[in-house]
Amino acid sequence: MSEEKKENIPETETEKAEPKKEAKAKKPKANAEVEKLKAEVEAQKELLMRTAAEFDNFKKRTEREKIKTAEYSKANILKQLLPVIDNAERALAVDPASADYAKGVELIVKQLMGLIDTFGMVELAEVGDTFNPEIHEAVMHVEDPEKGENEIVTVLQQGYKLGDTVIRPAMVQVAN
Repeated sequence: MSEEKKENIPETETEKAEPKKEAKAKKPKANAEVEKLKAEVEAQKELLMRTAAEFDNFKKRTEREKIKTAEYSKANILKQLLPVIDNAERALAVDPASADYAKGVELIVKQLMGLIDTFGMVELAEVGDTFNPEIHEAVMHVEDPEKGENEIVTVLQQGYKLGDTVIRPAMVQVAN
């Protein structure tokens, strides 16, 4: 039995010694993994910061382009309005009692309406249309047995629409 004890003792000591060696071998390996993971986290942080900066620059550039496009559109519209303004100034130079004065004002209105048409803006109300609260503003009601329910009797101020956007609702008088 003493031999067995001796044999068991060295084995136990050997077993105890081996885990220490394994622990020492695992420490450098674990440290290397930790360092690798830290480096990967830093790389991801840097990538995230670069992406955030690129997105911020994109937003700023897009906003500048949007402002520039709006200015260009406004300038284009105003450029097309200049001939109308010139004609209005010429009309002011003519004697208002003249027959040509009324004719000149009519031509200016036609010129403006033509310009509005080129932009695709449409009028919203005509006498006889059915009242629609999305595009019309009823400012007066009148009782008229000859007119239908919610029928537009008078257009007091024309409304306009561009595409699906109502620029200004039409002010109308509605029957019944």
